[in-house]
Amino acid sequence: MDVLVPNLGDIDEVEVTELCVAVGDHVGENEAIIVIESDKASMEVPAGIAGIIQNFTVSLGDMVHEGSVIAAITSEQKQDSVKEIESQKIEKRAKEKAETKETNESEESEKVNVQAQAESNLAPAIATPAKQAEIQKLDVLVPDLGDIDEVEVIEVGITQGDTVNVGDLLLVLESDKASMEIPAEISGEIVSLALSVGDQVRAGSLIAVIATNDTNNVELTSAASDSTLPPAATVAGENLQSRTGSSAAAPPSGDEAPPVSAATDKHVYAGPAVRRLARELGADLSVITGTGNRGRLTKDDVKAYVKIQLKQEAAGVSAGTAGGIPMVPAIDFSRFGEIEEVSLSRIQKQVALNMHRSWLNVPHVTQHGKADITELEVFRKGLKPEASERNLSLTPLAFLVKACCQTLEAYPKFNSSLHADGAQIVLKKYMNIGIAVDTPDGLVVPVIRGANKMGIWQLCETIGNLAEKARHKKLAMDDLSGGTFTISSLGAIGGTGFTPIVNTPEVAILGVANSATEPVWDGEEFAPKLILPLSLSYDHRVINGVDGGRFMLLLSQILSDIRRLAL
Repeated sequence: MDVLVPNLGDIDEVEVTELCVAVGDHVGENEAIIVIESDKASMEVPAGIAGIIQNFTVSLGDMVHEGSVIAAITSEQKQDSVKEIESQKIEKRAKEKAETKETNESEESEKVNVQAQAESNLAPAIATPAKQAEIQKLDVLVPDLGDIDEVEVIEVGITQGDTVNVGDLLLVLESDKASMEIPAEISGEIVSLALSVGDQVRAGSLIAVIATNDTNNVELTSAASDSTLPPAATVAGENLQSRTGSSAAAPPSGDEAPPVSAATDKHVYAGPAVRRLARELGADLSVITGTGNRGRLTKDDVKAYVKIQLKQEAAGVSAGTAGGIPMVPAIDFSRFGEIEEVSLSRIQKQVALNMHRSWLNVPHVTQHGKADITELEVFRKGLKPEASERNLSLTPLAFLVKACCQTLEAYPKFNSSLHADGAQIVLKKYMNIGIAVDTPDGLVVPVIRGANKMGIWQLCETIGNLAEKARHKKLAMDDLSGGTFTISSLGAIGGTGFTPIVNTPEVAILGVANSATEPVWDGEEFAPKLILPLSLSYDHRVINGVDGGRFMLLLSQILSDIRRLAL
């Protein structure tokens, strides 16, 4: 049975970031076999059937789409059937043999005598190779690369001390045309490793030294050199031996290849499809920052770069700056004291890219307001016993989502997107409310689909489930796509207000800060009221200030008098 990539919603491609099991492993029906990741979240793909992994058709870093074949699994039922058939065959052969045993007894006896004599004569010849099957140290070399001079090591599957079998992955090489996996041609123990990720190698370059008694297949090996291993970036011809075992003389220093700058397009970490797209669009890969796994360049990176360059050219801005903004100079902060560099997660990098793109392309306006939620809080706290019986945590966010849906129905322009041609807007008849959730890996925005059709209890349950899935990396791709309006609620840590960035292609986002008791004049005296600060950011190309003011006014009225939700 083939295992396929499940429904990805409106996402075209995802990256394989983890293989959870190996070929030959027994997996359960709900056991994860790979992890795929988009620019928004990670998703574990279960086996779907209990059985044994026969093979994988994907590798780490592969880009796959919905319906792509991941692996082949032989189910337990099929295994049992095969075993039963084999057992029946063995029983049948045994029965046939027993029936003919008596008639062939004398003939069989003669064969046994002849065989014994042959084994006696061959014993010395067999014993000699056995004595010679001693452990040897062999060099494992990079195979023939055709017309390609150098390739980059993008993945190393072994470490010193590992035991490998024939077919096990040693490393993955990548040229500007394709990726290539190098399997082990012999079994044994890795004595030393000569390569690391990022190295440039040629055909015949040393991969590792392996201790083995398997001398049947030496196509990619030679007798190990007694000299010290060369540096990881060593190429063929430098203290290495050829596949035939003869030493290859090192070229004179004058013939050595000149060092290649790491900034050249040839050594950029990008796959063949991305390189082809870059060539078609005329993009220089060496100046583009990759957002993929381990800094890998993606198609979106190339497209985003080209889009910025086209805008700069249209505006007459020099291509040497991003959007006409002067580049921030690189500073060596270690000169001023001790520092620590911490890599951003893939999600954090993508969020940063999306926010920067939105901030540069969307003319933001933020409108601030306040809502009196005194009565809402009294009502919410009165429902706590019922919430406990339902095993739910009733937070103000459920009421905020419900109030926003009612306000969006009154002002549908806030539930729209600007068309790509910039000449029209797309009004959406559905309401999918995104809720920003902070996770250890960064901010994600799961979506409540059809939020306007849910009641408070259903909203409360859905919000709790999505938040829990987000924190444990269990969100499906469908949970993260199709949003029409976003709420970013900072709760008790929200301060008195902030400016949320519109989550394009949406046109508006509501920021919710920390509620606080304030004295409010009711016409006769000051009374303590629980006030909730609200910040509405919107795309000024679609929404003007009057629209924003009316939206905030109605939303504040609904939150101040929760009975309006019943209207």
